[in-house]
Amino acid sequence: MKKDIDFHQVEGVSVAVAHEVNELGGEEWNVYLINNNNFYLENVLVASKGYGEQDGQEVKTSVLRHMFDQVAPKSALQIEPLDPALFHLTNEFWVSYYIGKNIHDKRFLFVPGSIVEENLIQISILEKKGVLHS
Repeated sequence: MKKDIDFHQVEGVSVAVAHEVNELGGEEWNVYLINNNNFYLENVLVASKGYGEQDGQEVKTSVLRHMFDQVAPKSALQIEPLDPALFHLTNEFWVSYYIGKNIHDKRFLFVPGSIVEENLIQISILEKKGVLHS
């Protein structure tokens, strides 16, 4: 059972929503998992979903799950694109991974109104502007 699992603290791992221009000159937003550690993350699972309200109605997106064997040290990995039409929702990215035999687990939330121009910063590992959640 989940209560019997000893989850360890997440350090050096972030999720970013980055603004990009594609090869056709169109704007797009992508979600990245960033490993700022000096070691590999193993068996990485990222579950993403959006939820909130629109016009007084509850809205939920599908849950997407992504599995990666490894995330290299000091690297970033694209998880998925994110449609700006979902920025008014809470966008959740639940990240679980192993370091050795220890499991690490953290929920990253981008709340409504957080993915806006005023919150964009330069994310050096991506060489792009975006919103970073550590």
